[in-house]
This record gives sequence, structure tokens and C-alpha cells, in this order.
Amino acid sequence: MRPALSCSLIRRFRSAVPIPIQRRHLLTLAIETSCDDTSVAVLEKHGNGSATLHFHSKITSDNRSYGGVYPIVAHESHQKNLAALVNDALQSLPLAKDEQLRSDNTVAVTGDKGRSVRKKPDFITATRGPGMRASLITGTDTAKGLAVGWQVPFLGVNHMQAHALTPRLIAAIDTPDLGNARSLETNPGFPFLTLLVSGGHTMLVHSKGLCVHHILADTTDIAIGDMIDKCARDILPPSLLQTAPDVMYGPLLEKFAFPSRVPENSHQVGKAADSSRSDGGRIISKAIRDWKISTPYARSGSEGALSHADSFSFSGIGSAAKRVVEQKPDIGEIERRQLAQEVMRVAFEHLASRVLLALGGPEAKDTNTLVVSGGVASNQYLKRVLRGSLDEKGHRKLRLIFPPPRYCTDNAAMIAWTGIEMYEAGWRTDLSAMAVRKWAIDPKAEDGGILGIGGWRNVAPL
Repeated sequence: MRPALSCSLIRRFRSAVPIPIQRRHLLTLAIETSCDDTSVAVLEKHGNGSATLHFHSKITSDNRSYGGVYPIVAHESHQKNLAALVNDALQSLPLAKDEQLRSDNTVAVTGDKGRSVRKKPDFITATRGPGMRASLITGTDTAKGLAVGWQVPFLGVNHMQAHALTPRLIAAIDTPDLGNARSLETNPGFPFLTLLVSGGHTMLVHSKGLCVHHILADTTDIAIGDMIDKCARDILPPSLLQTAPDVMYGPLLEKFAFPSRVPENSHQVGKAADSSRSDGGRIISKAIRDWKISTPYARSGSEGALSHADSFSFSGIGSAAKRVVEQKPDIGEIERRQLAQEVMRVAFEHLASRVLLALGGPEAKDTNTLVVSGGVASNQYLKRVLRGSLDEKGHRKLRLIFPPPRYCTDNAAMIAWTGIEMYEAGWRTDLSAMAVRKWAIDPKAEDGGILGIGGWRNVAPL
């Protein structure tokens, strides 16, 4: 009796638990519309862990007349451009081989070169949040429509989680446009620290797992990218400001501050007491300066700084820069350049100070990797300031990972990769799931973090 009963239980157990389907490849089409960038990507992960980015394109809405991202303009740009980008992406789906020519795993695509049969994506990925809800809805609704039309799963991912996982994408990707970047970056294994710096977010995160990201420090006011963009509007000469292709003025401010190249001793810029200029004509003299940009929380002393170890603050830096320009209507280009350098130096050293405090804490003291992602991560000066500050405080062995600039800003490639990692872990998103304006990545947050919101389904992981 016992052997028969045992076999019966085994059969019942096997029928109740889905058996994972082993795949050699995973193919997804991904959509990113969280803010003012409309982006679409086609990413394929191979059985050996490498990945091919078959398509990746982005269109940014023109908000220059508003001086910042205007939600209605961004929403209209998504509506105008998303369908066309998806149509272009279909032309880049991998061609189906003869042995794959079945109606359930292929899609017929008609393009400029005629009709072709291509691989159908295994699932569709889109940014579900956080972001501007109207913009997010455009992307998620389009993704749901594709999922229903092709009868494949839908996966809505967290935008900030995608930024944190970007180095894992770069480690796997084999696209030629990375040049030597892939060979320089290695796949960070969990746990690692993530510094997310963008126009909407500034946070230091301890990434322990795919869906476990504990926030060690967050901004108490505005994001660093927003502050830098606003300072650029105040500091840059009007004639230069008009040449900007969009309202993300940070790169233009960095180029203005360091017209030749970022100096090797970037973390010392602004601290030289006597020199009138550095090499390459980068002005660092304080001879004509009668102003000062204060470091956030510096007045509190060391004990006060420790009490604010979990906080970033950037509004005071922006306000101080604005006052300097307003009080000097005839401010010259040299002093504008000095002000630009000082704003970035103080802001970036403030970022570094919280990283250093976290490294000395119990949770992250054994971490050996710091990933810096988000739009501000493309700033070369930030790289030098962080590396210099860490080295000075005895953290020379800490790895700093910066994704290539085009993958630091909002993009669909990182959304596609996060979708693949979540899909492999067994996660799917219900078609009834809604876009969410706010969505934490910390499981300790009020909403429960990445897996805390409704709409998730879990199947057997691949």
C-alpha cells in the first residue's frame, strides 16, 4: 500500500506544480514612456546568458518653450511617436528559421522591403511606474494591446529597478555601439550599492536581490538632476542656452564648466587657493569670487551630518546659485564658469558623503560595488569626484560601475532587460494592472515595494 500511495501523491504533486519550460532564448519588445522620452527596444537573451539588442530608438518631446518637462506636451509626443517606433521595431524582430515557421511563434511583418516572417516576442514589457501617469498609460496600454493581439504575456516593470539593473544589461549585451564598454563592465552580483541620480530621483540603494532594494538615503526636497537643470538655466549665457536640443540642460552645463575636458583632479576643483586657472584653460580661480555655495548639512557639524546620513538636499544649492546671478546682472563668462563648477562640485561631494557614510554603516560596509545610474550618471565630472572622494577615504578597492551614457538616461533597453529578469523569475503582470505614478523599490516602503502593488502573477521560474 505504501508504494502505491507514494506514487499517487507524486502524481498529484506533479500535476499541481507547473514544470518550468527550459528556453534557449527569450525575446521581448519593450516600451518606456515614464516621462518625456518615447523609447522602444527589441532585446533577445540567449541560452549562454548573452543578449542581443536588435532595436533601440528614442524620441524626446520638445519642452524648451516651457523651460522644463510639460506633461501635456510629453503625453502628446508619446501618442504621436510610439506607434511609429513600434512599427520600426517590428522590422528588426529576428527572422524566423524554417524549423520555427509556426503560426503560434511567428509574426508576419510588412515593411519597405516587402513581407517577412519573424519571431514573435515571448512577452511584451513596458514601464508601469513610477512616472507621469498619462505618459505611462500610453506605453502600458500599447503594450497590453500587443500582448493581447499576439497572445503572449505582459510584464509591467519598475522604472527605478531598471536603472539599478542596467549594468547587468551592459554585461550581457553584445551590441557594437558599446565599443570597449562591455569589456570594462562586469555583471554586479547581489548585493551591491546603487546610486540613482536623475531629474526625478536621488537615492542611495542597497540592492540585495532582483526585487529587494533597501533605500539608505533619499532626497528631502528636489532631485539632483532637476537642480542641475534649473541652475543651468540661471548660469548659462542666454545665447548658449538657446542651442540646447531639449530641456535636459545638465550636459550643456558640464560642457560649459569644463570646455576642454574634465580635469584629472576633479574632486579638487574649486579648492585651489592661489592658482588662477587649471590646465586647458579651465578657470578655477577664486580671485573674482565674492560668493559661496554651502554644502548641505555642513553647518550641523559632524554629529549633525551623521544625523542626516539618510538624506540628500539640493534645493539650497540651486537657490544660492540663483541669488549669485540675480545679484550680478553683468556677471561675466569666467565667473559663470566658476559658478557652474562650484555648483556641481558641492552637489557631487554631497552625494559622495552619503555613500561614504553608508559604507561605514552595518548594512553596506561589506559591499564592494557601487553602481551609478540615471541621467546624471553620464556626467564625467561626477565620476571623477566620486572616485577621488572614495580613494581619499580608503575605499580604493570599491568598484564604480557607470553604464555608457546612452544607457544612463531613460531608455527601453533597460526596461527590456528588467522584464527578462522578472520573467525568468516567474513573474507576469495581469492585463487589468494599471500604471502607477508612485512606486517604491524598497519592500519596507508603505506600498510594499516592487512586489507590493497589485497586478502580479507568479508562475514557475524558468
